[in-house]
Amino acid sequence: MNFPATHARRWTPAVLAVLVFAGFPLKAQEDVVLQAMRTELDRSMEAFRHEEVPPYFLSYEITETRGFIAAAKFGALTSSDEGHMRTLDVDLRVGDYELDNTRRLRDQRVFFATAAAEPVQVPVEDDANALRAVLWSQTDRHYKRALERFTRVETDVQVKVETADKAGDFSPAPAFTVVEAIPRLEADPSQWRRRVERYTTPFADYGEIYDGRARFEAEVETRWFVNSDGSALRSSRTAYRLFVSARTKADDGMELPLNLSYFALNPAGLPDDETVENDVSEMIATLLALREAPLVEPYTGPAILAGEASGVFFHEILGHRVEGHRQKSEEEGQTFRKQVGERLLPESFSVYFDPTAWHYGNTDLAGAYRFDNEGIEAQRVTVIENGIFRNFLMSRSPIDGFASSNGHGRREPGHRTVSRQSNLIVEVAQPLSRQELNARLIADIEKEGKPFGLRFEQIRGGFTTTGRIMPNSFNVTPLVVYRVYPDGSEELVRGVDLIGTPLTTLSRVVAGDDQVAVFNGICGAESGGVPVSAASPSILVSQIEVQKKAKSQDRPPLLPPPLQPDDPE
Repeated sequence: MNFPATHARRWTPAVLAVLVFAGFPLKAQEDVVLQAMRTELDRSMEAFRHEEVPPYFLSYEITETRGFIAAAKFGALTSSDEGHMRTLDVDLRVGDYELDNTRRLRDQRVFFATAAAEPVQVPVEDDANALRAVLWSQTDRHYKRALERFTRVETDVQVKVETADKAGDFSPAPAFTVVEAIPRLEADPSQWRRRVERYTTPFADYGEIYDGRARFEAEVETRWFVNSDGSALRSSRTAYRLFVSARTKADDGMELPLNLSYFALNPAGLPDDETVENDVSEMIATLLALREAPLVEPYTGPAILAGEASGVFFHEILGHRVEGHRQKSEEEGQTFRKQVGERLLPESFSVYFDPTAWHYGNTDLAGAYRFDNEGIEAQRVTVIENGIFRNFLMSRSPIDGFASSNGHGRREPGHRTVSRQSNLIVEVAQPLSRQELNARLIADIEKEGKPFGLRFEQIRGGFTTTGRIMPNSFNVTPLVVYRVYPDGSEELVRGVDLIGTPLTTLSRVVAGDDQVAVFNGICGAESGGVPVSAASPSILVSQIEVQKKAKSQDRPPLLPPPLQPDDPE
């Protein structure tokens, strides 16, 4: 996954006044989009009933995004766009719950670049006839493809060895009829154009900073969903995001990026100008310090991962490996498949995923939703309880021992739904204070006779490999790292990536403090980019491993920067 990132959108440039979308409640039969979807679904299922191989399940999901984006670089506006788009996803299944056309063929490898289907655009107007025309053509297309693929699946079952997991391909689920109000979204484009310009102006004063930009996004996403089980849903969510990023380069060619990321469910939750400007000033100071910071050689030893860094750490090494569909694929490493009931963390640690939580403390959570992309109500799932592994995140694709969804079937429009993370929450029953955690680090340094330990303050993100072909490992990219000496002094350093394998690294988690930090971002995997959150205290790990970070061989710019404050114009 990439942490943080922005959700990829194609906006239509337009002149935009203040965006105000009023909220309004409706009954299912009064919503034109839902009614058109339900009418066409019922008509299709009735017509297919006379075919030799009729579908046993059909669902439609229409996703609408409305929003505004403003971006600036070095104090000047680079883009300002309005967007309004609707896309359609169809899930049509032939066969039955035990075996259907969606079963993965065992000689087929899926990579990010090939896993996505192109989203199908539908009219943005509430025109029932126009909507039904698109639904009709896409349903016919999906049915023909499903028949063809089901034949391949049946052949694959006959000629390949028996699978270890005996669960079927789909699970029954309750039907829901819920029509929520479409929320009000407000954004003043002229104000935000000025603000992103203001946030990026200071970067232009420093010739050592080669990129300094900001981007604001305001979005309301509304999803209409119907299926042949009888569900009819309309749900919406708003998101306000502000990103600030800058980059410099050390004399040895190493790229040194930093970023700030803010998320809120309403504009009041975003920081004021003074807060952002202070954060930008600190970012600039850190970037300049990183240029002169010493390199760290490959190292193993004790380390502290600060709150946000800890959240990304758990997301990468634990979160992706508890996604249910990974336990089913014969190509996956299935790290925790046989670990149910086993201890993975100290007794004081618990980890759960809760998409029903819209806030943690005073911080809004990006991974919240009311219904997943299969129309299943969001549920809190305890994955680790008092250190013991208990559960997986499930979509409607069952695995042995976990027969039904727990509301974690998710996707970006245009992708096939699989089980994905939501709001990851790490809690420690007996936390240490920040001072006590630091003291434990120093004690471990002295106990192991190490010259220093490490403290990871900021992590940009990373990736993890969960399959069997490549080593089952993770690599996360620290941005701000300090070397901690036995006398308690600290030194800013650069040039390391945090690496390891999941079972070993989790077994080295020792303690956590009492200061939880939240990281909001977009996680990319097989079903595209989905909003997620990670809330975690700082943690002490008795042994981590770092390797040298890749670096460019290009020197910093040879030409002096233009128009520095002391230069004549």
